[in-house]
Amino acid sequence: MVHARELHRLGPANNDRLSAVRVALSVAVPALVLILIGRPDLMMYAVFGALTGMYGRNETHQLRLKHQAQAALFLVGGLTIGVFLSVNHIHSWWLVLVATCFAGAGSLYADAVRLKPIGPFFGILALGACASVPTNVPLTTAVLIGAGSAAFSLLVGFAGWLRHRVWEAGAGRDVPILRGPQRQAELVQAALVHAVRYSLAVGAAGAIGVLSGSGHPHWAMAAAAVPLAGADLPSRVHRGIHRIVGTFLGLAVVAVVLFPGPLSPLQYFPGQATVVLAVLVVLCQFPTELFMARHYGWAMVFFTPVILLIAQLAAPMDPGLLLMERAVETFVGAVVGIAVAVLVRAPRRRVPQ
Repeated sequence: MVHARELHRLGPANNDRLSAVRVALSVAVPALVLILIGRPDLMMYAVFGALTGMYGRNETHQLRLKHQAQAALFLVGGLTIGVFLSVNHIHSWWLVLVATCFAGAGSLYADAVRLKPIGPFFGILALGACASVPTNVPLTTAVLIGAGSAAFSLLVGFAGWLRHRVWEAGAGRDVPILRGPQRQAELVQAALVHAVRYSLAVGAAGAIGVLSGSGHPHWAMAAAAVPLAGADLPSRVHRGIHRIVGTFLGLAVVAVVLFPGPLSPLQYFPGQATVVLAVLVVLCQFPTELFMARHYGWAMVFFTPVILLIAQLAAPMDPGLLLMERAVETFVGAVVGIAVAVLVRAPRRRVPQ
């Protein structure tokens, strides 16, 4: 019963609105630029670059600048690899192999630089999503859009510092944690085990996606990475369940938007469908960040439309097939991630006598 109550408990607020405003602004400005120049189909690259704003949400400005720069390098790196695969028509098993290697390396990188949100999830998502849609612009253009959006997110995250304009010596450094040699070795071993978890989960979920004939195995790979960001086994299971339930509710929102009906905003702006979808992406980003730290399931209700609508803008497909494949791949990926979290445990910490 304790675990059941934990699934729907809303965590305490912690400056969530300000962080949500920063992220929404980071997405809105690049999106508006793309809409004005008539290229909302390129919003995918801008959105993944703008996810830089999700990192370092409650840190000091100087430390946030450091961690967001490290996150931007990771996100734009995943985007670049994904676009390279798309441009060269490298899909299926090669995509699974590349994403598996990237997941392990990304886990080590995220742990080493202490990124928060924890883990390589957003980089894996950027790689898979960009690799799975046709690229109708040069590689450099797509990368520059993502990098420019990430740079704008850095500017938004650091803008509050202008109120004080005082550079505090050492404020941009992580607080050192003093540990003995044995504890350091245990931490390194735990990081390696964590990286193995990510590689196993992403590789297994991607393999299932390819063998099933799905056109979007990257959704299963991204979903498999979600549970592994939990601090312990119960939290990993909870995140996996949140991912499934939140995604399914988010799919209902997407269905209302994409299927013809009186509730769909597309019915009222028939000639501006791409602009409407782009605006909805921006609007959904605010509640995504608002709930991200408090309840992952509710965050997924709004993040699912963000990902699916930018996919529709980049490469439109039948809405029914889109929703069905997303539901199946998310369920399979989350189950695989939970299974890996249960089966692959870190070595027990030695307790001194």
